[in-house]
Order: sequence, then C-alpha cells, then structure tokens
Amino acid sequence: MSKPLKITCTVTNDLNYDQRMIRICTELSYAGYNVTLVGFKRKNSKPIIERPFKQVRIPIIAEQGKLLYIDYWLKLFFFLMFKKVDVICAIDLDTIMPVYYASIIRSKKRVYDAHELFTELKEVISRPAIHKMWLWIARHTIPNFPVGYTIGESYAAELHKQYGVNYGIVRNATILKPLEIPAKPNKYILYQGAVNVGRCFEQLIPAMKLVDAPLIICGAGNFYDDAVALVSQHNLQDKITFKGYVPPAQLTEYTLNAWVGITLFEETSLSNRLSLANRFFDYMHFAVPQLCIKYPEYEKINADYEIAYLIEAPTPENIAAALNKLLNDEPYYQRLQANCLKAREKYCWQQEAKTLLKTYAQFAKS
Repeated sequence: MSKPLKITCTVTNDLNYDQRMIRICTELSYAGYNVTLVGFKRKNSKPIIERPFKQVRIPIIAEQGKLLYIDYWLKLFFFLMFKKVDVICAIDLDTIMPVYYASIIRSKKRVYDAHELFTELKEVISRPAIHKMWLWIARHTIPNFPVGYTIGESYAAELHKQYGVNYGIVRNATILKPLEIPAKPNKYILYQGAVNVGRCFEQLIPAMKLVDAPLIICGAGNFYDDAVALVSQHNLQDKITFKGYVPPAQLTEYTLNAWVGITLFEETSLSNRLSLANRFFDYMHFAVPQLCIKYPEYEKINADYEIAYLIEAPTPENIAAALNKLLNDEPYYQRLQANCLKAREKYCWQQEAKTLLKTYAQFAKS
C-alpha cells in the first residue's frame, strides 16, 4: 500500500479560530492524507486545540508590519525546505512567496487557496507602495500555481481574468448537521467574523441607536479598537458587546441562539464586492435570517432561496430599517427561516468537499 500523500497548508491566521482551514484540513485528514497546518505564534496565542491533523506554530518577532512578513516568510521557507511533504498549499497571497520558492527548489507540487482577492483588499489598495508590492507578488506567483481553488464563482472569474488560472470552487459552506431551532425569548443580533476595515462598523454601530435589540460582536481585527471607540462615542456600551475571538464550539452557541445575523461589506474594494463570507453560510445553517449586502454572490443565492434582507447602500438608516423588519415582522422572518432550512441542504460542506478532494486526488495519482 502506498504511503498517504503529505500535504502542508500555510496560513497567517490563528490556528484555533480559522474555521475554513479547520474544515479543509479535517476533511483531507479523514480522506487519508497526512495533513499539517502551519501558522505563526503570537505572544498571546492560546494553547492549540487538538484536531485530526498536525498543527505547527512558528514563533515571530513582530506581530504586524513589514518585519512580521520578512520574519515569518524566512522562517516558513526554511521550515518548508526541511519538512517531509508532497504538496504545499499557500493560503492567500500572504504565504505564497515561501511556498512558491520552497516548492520550486524541492520540486514539490503546489496549490493556491484564494480566500480573498488579496490585491483588491481595502487595506492594501489604500497604500500605493504596499499595493504595488502585492501586485508584483501576485503576478510573479499566481500564474505559476496552475492548481487551486477559491470561495466563489466571482473570485474564480476574476482570478482567471487577471492571471489566466482556472480554479475550482470550494465555498466556505458549513457542515450539514441535524438542527433543532431553540426558543429565542431574548432576541439579539450577531456579527461574527473579522472586525476589519470595510465591514461597515462605522454604519452598523450608529444604526443600533434606532434598533431595540442588543448586538453581540464575536471576532477581532484591524478595526477592533476603532469599533470599541465608536461604541463609546455613541454611548452604546449597554447595547453592543464585544466578545473578541471566540472558539468555534462557543461561537456555535452564539449563532444558534441569535435572532439576526450580519453580513455587511463596504464597496471599497473588488474583494469585498465579490466576496462570499463564511458567516453567510453559518447563519444559513443555523436557520438565522440575516441582514446582508446586495453583492453578486449573495444576490444569486438569495434569488434561489430568500434567506436574507439585502440592502444596496449600508447607511445607518437602511441598516436600522432592515434590522427592525427582521426583528418585528414575524411572517417575513418565518419565511426566511424556513428558506434557510431548504438552502442548507444545497449549500453545505458535504457538497463543497467534493471539489476539494478532487483537487488533491490528482496528486495522489501522479
């Protein structure tokens, strides 16, 4: 019997909270592959949660800026140079350079997993010199990753347009499990995910003045401190609660018991406009109707299964009006909830995993 294929995936996220990578690496492990997920270790990183795959944290000197990438890339490159591996997968552009060069030098297979259109992120395009650097990296590397996958049809089309690659679709869909919807006497609104620039917190937070329900925010990111300051500025400390990073098991409880979910992005970048966020599927799978931005991927799914209130302009007034309808219009809410139960049967990890496994199966045969 041949030895199982050794796959190493590289990220810059916290290994405990990256639900997409936990899902992917678990699926590959259950399929018989020898999988390692590599990330970096921060000063405040909590102990690694045991998973069905191997996990490695590389200590870093700096936790942000250019020094972070220089330090991590060098350490990751040398790690990959001596790691027993058959296939190396770069998760997004911020790990692609060490993966690219290590795979070339060692004649190893490589895969690109595009969670974002990285060169189109607001925090990248707003800084011309940084944007120019990432554009060069993308043009230098992505065309040389003929095998890959991304999170939606819109991203795949854009990657083909810019780099000539033909990537499969592995949506961030949630694992389909039996669901019992609990009673929800205390209605609350949930935002889960990165608290980053471009996620409409400047509009969502003041909108809560006009909404008679609490908002719970689970996550952290580059806009976290600004969001906390905005809550204080609008004197909404009694209505908006920040939970920071929440382990997946605990996040499940927050989602299951939420009345409304939030999926909002500003149209500040092409990456945002063409996005298809993890949380969109999480809310769907727990039968939680959501307030969502009217972008192509969400609009396509909502046309088949109306599960969300879509708004075109994320102004405080539009956000408040949508949330109040979801909170107070019982027949409308029940219709969306029922549609969630139908949509989750189609948009689930069991379906998406087929493309993932097909991608890696070609390496097992070669």
